[in-house]
Amino acid sequence: MTIDKKKPYTGGEIDAFCTKCKMDLNHRIIAMVGEDVKRVECLTCHGAHNYRRPAAEREREKEQKAHTKAIHAGTSTKREPKSAPKTERSNKASWEKSIAGQPASAFKSYSIKSGFNPGDLVRHSKFGDGVIARVLDPHKVEILFEDGPRTMAQNTP
Repeated sequence: MTIDKKKPYTGGEIDAFCTKCKMDLNHRIIAMVGEDVKRVECLTCHGAHNYRRPAAEREREKEQKAHTKAIHAGTSTKREPKSAPKTERSNKASWEKSIAGQPASAFKSYSIKSGFNPGDLVRHSKFGDGVIARVLDPHKVEILFEDGPRTMAQNTP
């Protein structure tokens, strides 16, 4: 037994994504071309905009396309989690190598007024322990922290 969907008509109501409210809400159909809904008015905010299918329908269609594509390719629709990019892993390894075994006294407190050289160890109040990777110019350094490199100021009066 099939359920017959009621065909949309001008003046009728339809669920749609409201571009103003940023939600799937009930809309009144204000323009159609043939059997296709083209323009709607949100019954919540009264904004008129082009018809956009509800997010749930768009997601369902994406899943169906991915599933169909996977079947034709002979693979599963489940995605394997990607590992961190090589640069992130190498940055973390460099950071760990530089910081490992260093006494607390080896770290210089970070201040934008201070000047740094490559290889200097710094302790930042927000980002933690870091190592100066390179001096970009007289007023900028790249510091490698555990969560990645950051460009920071130096020698600023």
